[in-house]
Amino acid sequence: MTTNEKIKHQIDSNPIILYMKGNAQFPQCGFSSHAVNLLKECGVTNFMTVNVLEDPEIRQGIKELSNWPTIPQLYVKGEFIGGSDIMTEMHASGELQALVQFARTLG
Repeated sequence: MTTNEKIKHQIDSNPIILYMKGNAQFPQCGFSSHAVNLLKECGVTNFMTVNVLEDPEIRQGIKELSNWPTIPQLYVKGEFIGGSDIMTEMHASGELQALVQFARTLG
């Protein structure tokens, strides 16, 4: 399985997935920590995280797939949403809460 195939499988297999530095229990950068906290504030308790620090190919591959240069990166129902800055804006407007609630109801 190529790196791109692995990433696409992860995204397709998980309704909410966050590519980040560290994991939800131990984020290893402030932006990743903020992204996790935003999801938790939206009531999301069960979401997949991928620690990009453990796999340089995933770290580079996810940036190329999304055409987004930074980590963290959030995907919901297979769609790239954005990084912590976009998540913050969406949270402030209520869009993030609605999006993750919709994803959770679809399973």
